[in-house]
Amino acid sequence: MTLVIYALPALPLAALALPLFVIVPTFYSEVMGLPVAAVGGVLFAIRVLDAASDPMFGWLADRWHGVGGRRRGFFLASIPLTACAAFMLFWPPQSVGLAYLFLWGGLLSLGFTWTSLPYTAWGAELSNDYAERTRIAAFREGSTLFGTLTAISLPFVVGPTVTDGVEGLETIAILVAVLLPITGLAAFVFVPEPVNRSTRDVNIVQSLLLMTKNRPFLRLIVAFLLNGFANAVPATLFLYFVSDRLGAPDWRGPLLLVYFACAILGVPLAVKTASRWGKHKAWSGAMIATCAIFAISGFLGDGDLVAFGAICVCTGLLLGFDLVLPPSMQADVIDNDTAVSGSQRSGMYFAAWALATKLSLAAAVGVVFPLLSVFGFDPAQERSPPDALKGLSMLYAWLPIVPKLAAIGLMWRFPIDRVAQRELLDRI
Repeated sequence: MTLVIYALPALPLAALALPLFVIVPTFYSEVMGLPVAAVGGVLFAIRVLDAASDPMFGWLADRWHGVGGRRRGFFLASIPLTACAAFMLFWPPQSVGLAYLFLWGGLLSLGFTWTSLPYTAWGAELSNDYAERTRIAAFREGSTLFGTLTAISLPFVVGPTVTDGVEGLETIAILVAVLLPITGLAAFVFVPEPVNRSTRDVNIVQSLLLMTKNRPFLRLIVAFLLNGFANAVPATLFLYFVSDRLGAPDWRGPLLLVYFACAILGVPLAVKTASRWGKHKAWSGAMIATCAIFAISGFLGDGDLVAFGAICVCTGLLLGFDLVLPPSMQADVIDNDTAVSGSQRSGMYFAAWALATKLSLAAAVGVVFPLLSVFGFDPAQERSPPDALKGLSMLYAWLPIVPKLAAIGLMWRFPIDRVAQRELLDRI
């Protein structure tokens, strides 16, 4: 029951994340009538602010000494800002300007980082057991997937898409504003504060230097960045691929729902596989299977919905491995640092992973869209030429294989397994 309560805040946080990064740009430009270029500039400034805030909040999360403990207390203190900013950004007044978008978008971005970092660090420290850490990550990421499905489904359930009306976004605003405080308070009350195993404090400069000497961490975060980039490429191109390559724009929503629903089913599969083969081997095997499946999708064309639906089912199941196993291994590499430094700094480590996630998303956009232009693909055209569609298929299906193979090479002989992690705990 404790794990269920711990996982509950992940649902409103996920329901918040999808609109923040995907829907808000379209909503403020098309529905609220702000200039597209100006909206893009404001959102870019917010992304820069967001990236700069990761190490700050990670450092603060490790040094918080207020009421409730450094994980629970710091997490609970962030919730009023995050919930209020989400409500204001997702349900703006009829007449808003760029200053409103920058103010509440910036506050929500800071609040989301502030809430997420102590929350994930809290989960990493709830157990010292190699396998139990995977279960904790599975509960949290399963709840995250439910929240993502909720955010995708609400615009279809309660009203039209946000470009035709604001009902869906208003409902998400209420959902986050109500559920985040309730679930956050429940977690604060019923989930214990983990034991701080630090024996000494280090300043932020020493902390960063020690992280650069943690070789398993460097190996894992590079693999995480490569795999994140590989996942971000098809995510960026998904709508174009279904609409233009498969010729089925009406199936974009249902196929997304299938994909994320299957990811939920993939979570217990990842836990079971990791318990038998180890986390790094299970993750590597999932990435190998994903490469093989994506290779097939490059040969699809008009009308191949059944085949692509099957690919969505399979890759959705494998997404569960990507979501559950790396966070569990993150807790293990933190043990390696704690054994050496004497300071348990999960906040700083999860700040590094948050930054890696944002870099992978930014890199995918920065690489994919110029390449689409090289191939002659233009989404504004009613029908792109055959060579442009082939280029779209190559980028969607085959480009992700290269970084995934590199990530597999890094993870296949990863040094921290069940035995090594137990030895680290003995040293700590």
